[in-house]
Amino acid sequence: MDILAVGSVAFDSVETPFGKAEEVLGGSAAYFSASASYFADVGIVAVVGEDFPDEHIGTLKGRGIDTRGLKKVKGKTFRWRGRYDYDLNQAHTLETQMNVFSDFKPMIPEDYREAPFVFLANIDPELQMEVLTQVRKPRLVACDTMNFWIEGKPGFLRKLLKKVELLVINEAEVRELAGEPGLVKAAKKVLEYGPKTLIVKRGEYGAVMFNGRSIFSAPAYPLEDIFDPTGAGDSFAGGLIGYLANTNDLSDGNIRKAIIFGSVMASFNVEAFSLRRLISLTADDIESRYGEFKRLTHFEDI
Repeated sequence: MDILAVGSVAFDSVETPFGKAEEVLGGSAAYFSASASYFADVGIVAVVGEDFPDEHIGTLKGRGIDTRGLKKVKGKTFRWRGRYDYDLNQAHTLETQMNVFSDFKPMIPEDYREAPFVFLANIDPELQMEVLTQVRKPRLVACDTMNFWIEGKPGFLRKLLKKVELLVINEAEVRELAGEPGLVKAAKKVLEYGPKTLIVKRGEYGAVMFNGRSIFSAPAYPLEDIFDPTGAGDSFAGGLIGYLANTNDLSDGNIRKAIIFGSVMASFNVEAFSLRRLISLTADDIESRYGEFKRLTHFEDI
């Protein structure tokens, strides 16, 4: 196994100006794993309830994802209901039902612990720390977090960041974590907390990488049709970490390429609700859009 992914698997109910979907497969670990599975072998650790259908587990297995760490327990599956207006960068949470996820204690299967790449999706930083006590010498630990944990558990989050090589969060979270209004100054401060590399997700405006030596900015792909941005950030992280695991190369240049593959996967994700687009891709689809990204950003020297 190349990548261990720990996070949520959920039922999402989403409404956008372009349609809606009720209780579809979602969750950070599901989106991440589906995206990363095109590049590397992924094992998922999460919890679902008795109401979680075998069909959804089959969807994940169909992408070659190892689901032995996905535990089904008594109770109901985590549910999220949200709405997007025409500003698709901003999700409006209407309802959250934690259900079995409120008692989630990640137990990493023995063979998963050897995975060289670890992705800690957006969960309680105390749980993320517990995962790190169970794994054995991973080459790269990457994580995501959110404002809820930045505000609610800053001490645990700071301890976690000392053990993380790669942090992937959005622009508002970088500013809040650093307490700085300017992105560049905020990024510099966040890097002082421990991560070697910070990648800032900027939704339809792309992504920016900071590593203390250089800054790299990548655009988002200009799409004609966008249906649902839910899971785009996790799909981005999946393509990013998946490519790094596939190449086993953590050089600055290769991380830049990985960011583009992350952007490719995020661009596919938003073209349909749930994981529908992510699970129907081909290698040619991914390579073709990667080529389009290269053409999009190419320019000649004067």
